[in-house]
Amino acid sequence: MKREHPIAASQPERNARGYTFGWVGRIGLLIILFWALVALIGPALAPYPPGEIVDWDYFGPVSGKYWMGTDYLGRDIFSRILMGARYTVGIAFCAVVLACTGGVFMGMIAAVMGGWFDMILSRLLDAFNGIPSLLFGLVVVAAVGSSIPVLVLTLAAIYMPGSYRFARALAVNVNTMDFVTVARARGEQTGYLILREIFPNILGPVLADLGLRFVFIVLVLSGLSFLGLGVQPPYADWGALVRENIEGLSLGAPAVIFPSIAIASLTISVNMLIDNLPNKIRDRRE
Repeated sequence: MKREHPIAASQPERNARGYTFGWVGRIGLLIILFWALVALIGPALAPYPPGEIVDWDYFGPVSGKYWMGTDYLGRDIFSRILMGARYTVGIAFCAVVLACTGGVFMGMIAAVMGGWFDMILSRLLDAFNGIPSLLFGLVVVAAVGSSIPVLVLTLAAIYMPGSYRFARALAVNVNTMDFVTVARARGEQTGYLILREIFPNILGPVLADLGLRFVFIVLVLSGLSFLGLGVQPPYADWGALVRENIEGLSLGAPAVIFPSIAIASLTISVNMLIDNLPNKIRDRRE
């Protein structure tokens, strides 16, 4: 149920702020869509099989034949970056959706129900949140083994408590508002209060938080891969590409630079987008 803002902006003021992204947000969105498209169809467009040795000159330079040079085994870096996008973007996307979906809905339920349920759940997740994220990932992946399902679940578990705390703080504030009190007095059930009264009113900050956690997950995934505990050979995400070739940085810098640029471009573009996202969503709801 949409609610009127207590101090509604006048129509000229709303038009001045606009309903569309600024140029910074548009650039960020275009880069994100580009990498999403690469993750979907990039491997099919790769000029060479990503795991095949195509050049006997390892750490080959950038050329018309090899657009981003070759790696420490003579494999085409451009083809491996196209393949790595599927793992980096795909794993991070699945993990952040699981983390934020679980965290947000648990946070809203805890805020509405309160009492012992809220206290026990909050203390458990606070204790879990106290474990350093990279250390927890290292322990789990080293103990269970590295696979895509394990990576997704581990990364989701790392960031679910933070998403829970954020959503709960927002939901507690909304839960005290008059329109929620009226809905509760009408006899509305918990599910109605969560889905129709609270969730629409915290959607903007939640989306911004989702984008920020996506960035964190990409960086943790890259860190795990850099330590050899991410996607395993012959496949590789972007962090693994950096790790594979870091020892030859002085011989073949492109093999390290281009995967690093891919990581930086994705994370920065997400930040560019979420910096523009919350205000626009609030504008639409006013």
